[in-house]
Amino acid sequence: MKDFIDFPPKADPFIAEKWNRLLRQAKFFAFIPFIEIVFVAGSMAMGSADENSDFDLIVGVKSGRIFTARFFCWFIFGIFGWRRTASAEALAKADKFCFSHFVTPGSYCLAEPRNEYWKKLYASLVPIYGDKDMIQKFYDANADWIGSARHREDEIPSLRSGQAPQSLSQRLPRSVQSLAMTERRQVKSVVEKMLSGKLGVVLEKYLKKIQIKKIEKSLKTVKQYKPRIIFNDSELEFHPDTKRIEEYCSQKNGF
Repeated sequence: MKDFIDFPPKADPFIAEKWNRLLRQAKFFAFIPFIEIVFVAGSMAMGSADENSDFDLIVGVKSGRIFTARFFCWFIFGIFGWRRTASAEALAKADKFCFSHFVTPGSYCLAEPRNEYWKKLYASLVPIYGDKDMIQKFYDANADWIGSARHREDEIPSLRSGQAPQSLSQRLPRSVQSLAMTERRQVKSVVEKMLSGKLGVVLEKYLKKIQIKKIEKSLKTVKQYKPRIIFNDSELEFHPDTKRIEEYCSQKNGF
């Protein structure tokens, strides 16, 4: 099977296959209503992935439908066994999608507190799905605190022409947008149209009630270390244990 990604000649075959597996599965975002952009985050974006790494994502969705979009992500990727569950052991999380962060346009900018880890992460995010203008809007929203501007047109250099890659995010994927063929767009558009009116409002309220109840229950039972937890109508962020992030920052600062 031909790689979805034009990898440089010296790219690690293991990482190349891991990325291709991610992109093959990510094609299903083209079916999910209200999804506008998707970024790969975590170790896959930062270049530190190993065989047990999962696929951390930041998912941008339309305002007013964040709980609906999250439900469909859970449902569709859950059917195929591609979604990481909270109870998954270290080995069981490998190559599973981790839906830890959903944002609407008003919440594209990462909330405080921020540190060197988040700066590196957001500077390394790899866009795999979405309209280029929406991707650029996300970049612009985070440019000030990152300290540098990113441009969608710079993400995918012409590797076949011999252009030297400058970063992991530059040398990896062509956007999965190219894989979102017309028939998939049509299916997605039909569902979005059906759920854009009163029916969608009712469904969003119902899914919000169910999900908030489940989130609040888990907060009482899951052991946490300085958690970053946000759940409201504009953003859903679930990083219950930030010890690893704190350790990264300590090493970065020489402590």
